[in-house]
Amino acid sequence: MANKKIETALISAGRDKKYTQGSVNAVIQRASSLVFDSVHAKKQATAQRANGELFYGRRGTLTHFSFQQAMVELEGGVGCALYPCGAAAVTNAILSFVGAGDHILVTGSVYEPTTDFCRHILAKLNVATTWFDPLIGAGIAALIQKNTKVVFLESPGSITMEVQDIPAIVNAVRAVNPEIVIMLDNTWAAGILLPALALGVDISIQAGTKYIIGHSDAMLGTAVANARCWDQLREQSYLMGQMVDADTAYMAARGLRTLGVRLKQHAQNGLRVAEWLAQRPEVAVVNHPALPGSKGHEFFVRDFIGASGLFSFILRQRLTQFQLEHYLDNFQHFSMAYSWGGFESLILANQPEEIAAIRPAGGVDFTGTLVRVHIGLENTDDLIADLAAGFERINESLDS
Repeated sequence: MANKKIETALISAGRDKKYTQGSVNAVIQRASSLVFDSVHAKKQATAQRANGELFYGRRGTLTHFSFQQAMVELEGGVGCALYPCGAAAVTNAILSFVGAGDHILVTGSVYEPTTDFCRHILAKLNVATTWFDPLIGAGIAALIQKNTKVVFLESPGSITMEVQDIPAIVNAVRAVNPEIVIMLDNTWAAGILLPALALGVDISIQAGTKYIIGHSDAMLGTAVANARCWDQLREQSYLMGQMVDADTAYMAARGLRTLGVRLKQHAQNGLRVAEWLAQRPEVAVVNHPALPGSKGHEFFVRDFIGASGLFSFILRQRLTQFQLEHYLDNFQHFSMAYSWGGFESLILANQPEEIAAIRPAGGVDFTGTLVRVHIGLENTDDLIADLAAGFERINESLDS
């Protein structure tokens, strides 16, 4: 990445001739057993099994190595671990660096499955979690304990989209204990819109299910680590059996080639829709990092090189169950589904108490219904017309 623009890097990353073997794309090598020609070759492969030598299918094939190399080039680390989904990337990265009696710090705006993992799995393993305000900045130093091993960030935050002051947090943590491992769920930025490792983060994690795959048809998790953390992340994840199949790795590598142009369109479409929503009388606030007034907007401007298509907005009022169903059930271009990052537009809604229930650090500062949207690659005139019709349904239900 050092000497390439991101658009160029996305095209060339991981396409070494040893992986492409005369093709444009890396070969698809499906294998469990990898055959050795001699005892010497077996010994050599065993000795180099952690360094990209073909050894055993769970360690990876040429297809995996190509994609992993691409991610390392794009995110600036020294190694990339692969997982069957984003949640597995989060949980196994944390498990790789904690043990019984340890303590971790986790942003209160984190992805719900991460919260549940801390509450139900880490607690059972006697690993304590302290949740902190995503906008805490350098104040995080006061929360660090002698047994703190991991600080886990997510920026923007899940659902409510707070952008964190990552440099301030990193500097504060390093000043207290430089051995603490700092991890970041970097899914919103697809690993490339926010240079996490360059900002001092140790491990950049993402659900490749989202923008890397990009078509809502496969699941993947990635974790790119720096030199300090790579060996431990790699070996611990391997011992926990983490891997993906060769076909998914190939699809992910293929997704990288169009990631740049897709993200630009998601960002353009998303910002236009967000600006339109901000003018609607039904909307109290739009949580889009690129909009002035959004929480942490100044950090977004400073640290990110672009936006994606996911954001939320809060209605001025709380919808009744009937109003909510009437609103959500009748969109033409917005589908209801978990996940996001594909070519299609999605919509979901939550009541304030539902968000508060997954925020261990405290409640919420709004009373209206929250709507989360992923703006896809459709024409924005069509999307805006669909959203406008949704507001008409809300207003009709209020009048009736």
